[in-house]
Amino acid sequence: MNEADVGPPLIGALLRAPWEVVRDSMLAGLHARGFTDLTAAHLNVLQYPGPHGTRPSELAARTRMSKQALNYLLAQMEGLGYLARREAPGDQRSKRIELTRRGRRAVSAIRTIVAEVEAEWEQQLGPGDFAVLRELLVRLNGAVVVGE
Repeated sequence: MNEADVGPPLIGALLRAPWEVVRDSMLAGLHARGFTDLTAAHLNVLQYPGPHGTRPSELAARTRMSKQALNYLLAQMEGLGYLARREAPGDQRSKRIELTRRGRRAVSAIRTIVAEVEAEWEQQLGPGDFAVLRELLVRLNGAVVVGE
């Protein structure tokens, strides 16, 4: 099947390719900065706004992962030194995810890497068009309600 058979790409396909570039850049950039033990799956845990202070069940819902799959990733990342699960103040039954110093350094690296991708795209599209793209994406993100 080719484009003539299915028509032009719809919005999902148009958003997917740039997201794949961002994800691949994050992973390659993290590995280049010494975070070689992180995988693409771990990026789900570190995605904006990050897991700091959230309960595992909240993070599972936000990332659209099963609690079992998320707990597997959390255990891996805890073993690698990126995060810790701590008792919530006043509720010993509830755990909260806290980034370790290493985890915070990884998140900082991710922000730097994505800023580099943005700068590259701004150069390719021009500052005005890139600003419009960013503003439209901010508006679209504000308009969509995830998980409902």
